[in-house]
Amino acid sequence: MERVPMTRQGAEVLKKTVAYLKGEKRHKIVATIEEARAHGDLSENAEYHSAKEEQGMNEARIKDMEDKLARAQIIDPASISSDKVVFGATVELLDMDDETEITYQIVGVDEADIEQRKISITSPMARAMIGKEEGDVAAVQAPGGEREYEIQSISYV
Repeated sequence: MERVPMTRQGAEVLKKTVAYLKGEKRHKIVATIEEARAHGDLSENAEYHSAKEEQGMNEARIKDMEDKLARAQIIDPASISSDKVVFGATVELLDMDDETEITYQIVGVDEADIEQRKISITSPMARAMIGKEEGDVAAVQAPGGEREYEIQSISYV
C-alpha cells in the first residue's frame, strides 16, 4: 500500500471536504433525486438520471479521498531540518532567464494550488528541485523549452 504524502493542513482540508461530501452534498443530491422521482416516469426523466449520476460521482470522490486519508503520511514541514529541498520545503527561486523571483512550497498532489504557490511533489518543477541545495540550479523542462532556476533559499515552516 503506497503512502500518500501530505501536510497537516492538506489532510485537514481533505477531511473537511469529505465531511461536506458525506453530509451537505449527499443530502442535496438525495433531495434532488426525490424531487425528480415525483415527476413520474423514471425511464425518460433526465433530471433523475442526472442526479443519480451526480450521486455516483460524489460517492466515488468520497471513496477516493477516504482512501488517500487512510494511506496518508502526514508531514509537518516545521519539524524538518534539512539543507536540501524535500517534501514540505518552501523554496525561493530566481528565474535565470528574466531575473524574476518566485516562491513555491512543495506539497502533496491533492494540496497543489498554483494561486497559493503550492506545487505538487510530482510536478516537473518540484522533481527538478528535490535534493538540491541553496545556490544550485534546477533545470525544468517546460512546454516552451528548458528553464533554469537558481535556488535562493530553502525553508520549512
